[in-house]
Amino acid sequence: MSAELVVRPTYGNWRRPRRPGLGPLGLVGTFGVFGGLVLTLLVSLFSLVAAIAVMVPLVILLAPLTVRTQDGRNLYQLLALRIGWFRRRAKGSHTYVSGPLSQRPGGRFRPPGMLSRVTMSEGRDAYDRPFGVLHHPARNLYTIVLGCEPDGGSLVDPDQVDIWVASWGHWLARLSHEPQLRGASVIVETAPDPGTRLANEVLPRIREDAPAAAQAVMREVVERYPSASSEMHTYIALTYGVPAGQKRQQSDIITELAIRVPGLLAGLVGAGGGTAYPLSAERIAEVVRVAYDPAVAGEVLSVRAQQGSTNLEWEDAGPAATYEAVNAYQHDSGVSRTWMLTLAPRGTVHSNVLRGLLEAAPGTRRKRVALIYRPIDPATSARIVEADRRAAQFMATSGKGMVQARAASEVQAAEQTAAEEAAGAGLVEFSLMVTVTVDSQEQLADAAVTVRNLQAAARLSLRPADRMQAAAFACTLPVGLLPWEHTFIPQALQEAL
Repeated sequence: MSAELVVRPTYGNWRRPRRPGLGPLGLVGTFGVFGGLVLTLLVSLFSLVAAIAVMVPLVILLAPLTVRTQDGRNLYQLLALRIGWFRRRAKGSHTYVSGPLSQRPGGRFRPPGMLSRVTMSEGRDAYDRPFGVLHHPARNLYTIVLGCEPDGGSLVDPDQVDIWVASWGHWLARLSHEPQLRGASVIVETAPDPGTRLANEVLPRIREDAPAAAQAVMREVVERYPSASSEMHTYIALTYGVPAGQKRQQSDIITELAIRVPGLLAGLVGAGGGTAYPLSAERIAEVVRVAYDPAVAGEVLSVRAQQGSTNLEWEDAGPAATYEAVNAYQHDSGVSRTWMLTLAPRGTVHSNVLRGLLEAAPGTRRKRVALIYRPIDPATSARIVEADRRAAQFMATSGKGMVQARAASEVQAAEQTAAEEAAGAGLVEFSLMVTVTVDSQEQLADAAVTVRNLQAAARLSLRPADRMQAAAFACTLPVGLLPWEHTFIPQALQEAL
């Protein structure tokens, strides 16, 4: 008898988008170099001193473009980040106070920062289920939020896991064909179980005529079980835009989104999402409320269990006060720090590579892992794939030694990507952000160690979102904030730099 070799499927071939231009200069720096050389040569025909006077400032201006950090930012971008931080501190924008005692009109607790102008509406899908619609007026974007309860990977056959992974990839590829979809984010939130749900289920069922020992055992279970358990929630936020030049009524957009919701939910169920459902406006407000004030999580669950509804509105989902520091974000009863992805896993990984990162972390009040996706339409995907393929082949034929060997591996990866894209696979840009919330500033050091250990196990490279902690915190909420849609510098100019 011969034993059949079982090979676990691996996943990988993530490629960082190539920046146009020569090396680290970028497109703007490349044009500056060639333009400066031409100008210097023309000036040198008249005076060598004048040519030197032109070349020296040019070198000084272009030198910062050649220095790149681990996440690909040059010195000018780092300087712009620090200037923006100092300007916010000078204006007092790093602090936020709401409510009746604040100077803000209305006296309500609206979410701060990039969520301050967001409005909430509600619609109903084909099955008469309510779903909330967040409107971002600055970019005229609309966001719907879906919730699901994914099936765990424990005690599941590897073949079934592979089917779920393939179905999830198909669902992501389908997003490229969603009309006017600007981006999607998957948020996995974990927190210690407050025990409210268990208490609401068990305590009312204890009969007064039951033996005293049995009653004591049940109450002890309710008291001790939450300390060893955690709750996990998964949200998918889909953000849609309105075509330029079109003026559409908000009611028409909500009706169109209502038609799409059932199909999106069916795809999530097939990808191992378990029970999938749209989040109502009230549920979205509750998620944001608990994120800014973790201490009220038990109260929110208790009110919902007893009354069936909290009647919480979006205008009251924000915190009473926040304070943004360089490396932390204080909000009501919690202190948070957010990390951003700088490098995806190199090589190949198994399907459970993110399992430790997604599970609840001990010593934290709440933890959110946000995977942000930017689907690319098929026409643009074909151009990107072919451009990467030609660039990899050029590097392989022009390099020597170790450079040529590494370039040969790049050629193989580019060829595989081109073949998969030609077969119908979708091309998606993605990033990852991790937010950890603790009770006090002193616990952030332990949280940083926890995240460092988790990222090592997941083979990721993360860095803190220093000087933009408030914005990064909001991006990990299921509210549809897409970072590239909320930048002051146009996306085309960012890619050129």
